[in-house]
Amino acid sequence: MTELSIPELSLVALVGVSGSGKSTFAHRHFRATQILSSDAFRAMVADDEDDQSATPDAFDALYYLANKRLSAGRLTVVDATSVRREDRAKLVALAKQQDVLATAIVFDVPESVCKERNAAHRDLPAHVLRRQHAALRRSIRGLRKEGFRKVYVLSSVEEIERAEISYEKAYNDLRERTGPFDVIGDVHGCRAELVELLGELGYAVHTDERGRPVGARHPEGRTAVFVGDLVDRGEDTPGVLRLVMGMAESGDALCVLGNHEDKLVRALNGKKVTIAHGLGDSLDQLAGESEEFRAAAKNFMDGLISHYRLDGGALLVAHAGLREQYHGRASGRVRALCMYGETTGETDEYGLPVRHPWANDYRGSATVVYGHTPVPEAEWVNNTICLDTGCVFGGKLTALRWPERALVEVPAHREYYAPAKPLGSGTGNRPPDLLRLDDVLGAHIVDSRFLGRISVREENAAAALEVMSRFAIDPHWLLYLPPTMAPCATSTRPGLLEHPGEAFDAYRAEAVPSVLCQEKHMGSRAVLVVARDAEVGKRRFGALDGAAGALYTRTGRAFFSDGRDEAIIDRMRAAITATGLWEELGTDWLVLDTELLPWSAKAGPLLRGHYARIGAAASAAVGESVSVLERAARRLPGELEELLAAQRVRADNVAGFRSAYRRYCWPVDGLDGISVAPFMILAGEGGFFAEREHSWHMALIDRLVEADPELVRGTRRVAVDPGDADSVAEGIRWWTELTEAGGEGMVVKPMRPVSRGKRGMVQPGMKCRGREYLRIIYGPDYTEQLDRLRSRKLGRKRSMALREYALGLESLARLTEGEPLWRVHEAVFAVLALESEPVDPRL
Repeated sequence: MTELSIPELSLVALVGVSGSGKSTFAHRHFRATQILSSDAFRAMVADDEDDQSATPDAFDALYYLANKRLSAGRLTVVDATSVRREDRAKLVALAKQQDVLATAIVFDVPESVCKERNAAHRDLPAHVLRRQHAALRRSIRGLRKEGFRKVYVLSSVEEIERAEISYEKAYNDLRERTGPFDVIGDVHGCRAELVELLGELGYAVHTDERGRPVGARHPEGRTAVFVGDLVDRGEDTPGVLRLVMGMAESGDALCVLGNHEDKLVRALNGKKVTIAHGLGDSLDQLAGESEEFRAAAKNFMDGLISHYRLDGGALLVAHAGLREQYHGRASGRVRALCMYGETTGETDEYGLPVRHPWANDYRGSATVVYGHTPVPEAEWVNNTICLDTGCVFGGKLTALRWPERALVEVPAHREYYAPAKPLGSGTGNRPPDLLRLDDVLGAHIVDSRFLGRISVREENAAAALEVMSRFAIDPHWLLYLPPTMAPCATSTRPGLLEHPGEAFDAYRAEAVPSVLCQEKHMGSRAVLVVARDAEVGKRRFGALDGAAGALYTRTGRAFFSDGRDEAIIDRMRAAITATGLWEELGTDWLVLDTELLPWSAKAGPLLRGHYARIGAAASAAVGESVSVLERAARRLPGELEELLAAQRVRADNVAGFRSAYRRYCWPVDGLDGISVAPFMILAGEGGFFAEREHSWHMALIDRLVEADPELVRGTRRVAVDPGDADSVAEGIRWWTELTEAGGEGMVVKPMRPVSRGKRGMVQPGMKCRGREYLRIIYGPDYTEQLDRLRSRKLGRKRSMALREYALGLESLARLTEGEPLWRVHEAVFAVLALESEPVDPRL
């Protein structure tokens, strides 16, 4: 057997004369989707794989698809003769463009074999085969110089038959190592601080007979990962190397290559380098070590690689950071980017290169941890974090615990090296982490942990973009949008369109053990974000205007424009403080889902311009009709009773319509008359509360009501067991009393907000509205049209409610897990986009 070992991600060129067996070999050893055959592309272009006039177009398509596959990180095999250097040059250039390795497998079989096989296939002229064979023979020795990292030459039919393919993992691919890890920032010769930091992290440092640290091990099996720049500038570069080398040799540490290691190795190899930036200190310190240690240190540093992919690909460590497109790639360009980062080509006032803020635009799923550029504090920016906190400059040495995402720091014992510019100068404000246009433009998919992948259509995204960019509040506060809610199944009970029995039946069918029936408030949905003070607003939400909270509608718009928002936030803050919830929940901010009453406080223009006009016009018209018919009926007894009775029913319906919406309107003066009815405490710092049982939420909200009963309104509720007939009857009785007394109705929710039934995630709530309230929704005479209305379709509304609910939970989960704001907004934006789907607004 001849083993051909190729990288898992590479471009493989099958090189050989027509008829040498490339295609047969390819189909025996590679998947059909991995093979790009020039013959197949000629057939696709010209319907004839032998049509040589189609060759230029065929190769254009082949190169295009090869580029797409390599860009997506997929092994790509090119089955073409490629016997000419200029043809192979295009493949090598393509591999370099995508930062992958190129492998050549050469089929150097006798010309007679190729001639015999072609006679049975396409019968190429003999001079064509001779020309191809001659070109191949001239090429074999120079393939490595052309840029192929690996070259395999198969010199006989028997050798081709015996060949087997094996795959090599990339050196940087340690995805099978899941940690836990402790990623440590730039040490720069600060051996004492490194020993102290390892102690803080829980490592037991062991020493040699001379008392020098030569290794460290964590009792729980954690692995230290160094981001590079172990050397230069500090007082003990050899001591740092000795310790890290010992940890790496025993498997207790990994280390990536830093630019200072790279330069030190070149200096130790006698290359001409500029002695600057602390290199002279390292050379002087190493000169006092044994020749054996210097050789071992040089070999260790020379063997460091550019970056590591760890924990299933969730964690990437590179000295200067790395864009997502280069993760796992292997090329000189990737190596240079990992060591030096990206620069703009300019220099600052200190003569140092201006770094390109690549982290501002990072959108990758892997967390990137890096160093290289010293910062005063390690801060998260778009799922990346820089751990170089300038220990050698008198700052501190920082480590990131993974997967805990917790920072551990020790201060520098002193300033060992004066920085070229003051630590932290030129860093400016924290880089932006808001949505970019291309994050949401066009059709896209949002991954939700609660409902899987949720699609957003292009036309819906455009509508959401209009609202979010023109009308929404400061995006730093736009953390969550509440979902729409589906009604219960349509009732067949006489005179009713909705009835709670259908909701109880639905949840019983899904084996939901307990539901909570909550009084439905008729107001305006409001999201309330309350920070403990303005400092929290600035630190946690980037509020630079002194704001300490926000109150906004379910479409992300500011609620009031006259200062009442701030007054409501202040009152809610006082209530939260009075109840001790800050301390109890361990947070200094909260997000609440609420209803703000009365309806007229926000919907006044709608009431006056729509409902009141309809009611007034209908009342006048129908009242006049009844009056006319009554007079006529007196003159024509027995002939107009049916028509008169119908008009009287219409008059009663209109009166009911006007009475229905008037129940939800009352005058307000400032905050007098305004009520806020919270029904969920959604999230706080590190606390994702939206999954907790509704009984937990209501108990805390009752305390807020007690703290400020004039502003905070309680929500009446009844717990029901859908499988218990008596409990269901009690729930129905409660709804009946509620609606007959003029209430809107109730919402039936699984006690656990995220519940799964026989068919997956169940509806988070169903609204059951009363007979008279539904006149507002369907019109005064809707009770006369029940047979027609019972055919209403609920499927799309239910689907929208589930998707919006899952997206809302996703935005909160991302928020509490500390993900960048653009990731939170991705889910918020999707909720807004779904709102523009064509769904009957009356449902």
